[in-house]
Amino acid sequence: MGLRPSRGVRLVASGALLLITAPLLALYAWLPIAAFAERTVGLRPEGFTLEHWRRLLEPLGGETLLGALARSLVLSSLYCLLLLAAVVPAAYALSRLSLPGRRALLVLFLLLHAFPTLSLLVGVYQVLRWFGLYDSLLGVALIKAASEVSLGVWVLKGFFDRIPWEMEAAALVDGGSRWLAFRRICLPLARPGLLAVGAFGFLSGWNEFLLPYLFLPSSSQWTLPVYVRALIADFRFVDYGVVAAASLIYTAPPLALFALGQRYLLRVYSLGGRVQAQ
Repeated sequence: MGLRPSRGVRLVASGALLLITAPLLALYAWLPIAAFAERTVGLRPEGFTLEHWRRLLEPLGGETLLGALARSLVLSSLYCLLLLAAVVPAAYALSRLSLPGRRALLVLFLLLHAFPTLSLLVGVYQVLRWFGLYDSLLGVALIKAASEVSLGVWVLKGFFDRIPWEMEAAALVDGGSRWLAFRRICLPLARPGLLAVGAFGFLSGWNEFLLPYLFLPSSSQWTLPVYVRALIADFRFVDYGVVAAASLIYTAPPLALFALGQRYLLRVYSLGGRVQAQ
């Protein structure tokens, strides 16, 4: 067991972390202040108003905030479901089945994840046009899921690896099928991994800007990140109170999701180096 850091070391480390995070905390504190203030001087509000929120209800480029919010929720949920549908069987197969070339396949997954989606945009555009999915939420969700499957497989495979094979083998010996063992034993025990991958998938889809911006050109298909970008498109006439109000709405679902599922989200980090190809 390593030596515990002294009190002085802990105080210095805490002070350094506070200095690093203070600017971020100040920016987050500014959002609710600016959203309800007539004007701000630094972090000091002057006056109170609901005008910024009223202006958010007005159409922008033919689209409303509520429409963009609903579309972002649909896109994030659809992407999350597609990601889990692809990742769960692949991770289970790579963890439990003796597949030829399994190690090479896992290495290939990492290599594929290293390529940024930006380098594939021209090909993605052509594929979406061929299948009639250009300017549709389903097309963007499919592309987003395809770009994140490799990382999701690696993460979820680590959770399946930690489930003792003896538990699954006992179900098979008792006459159960592989599907029954997978559904009744592996899935419940891997629930933290499923929730973590699903939550990270939802957050990734919620924060995605580039794909909706490029492949959802119609203003009637705007997601919330594209809508917020439209608010600051002309930087000379930006109403930062309106932007702050929209940003509060934008940050609310991720904060709520993390507050509800932080125990499972942090399990991904605790897994650490135990995720390895067997």
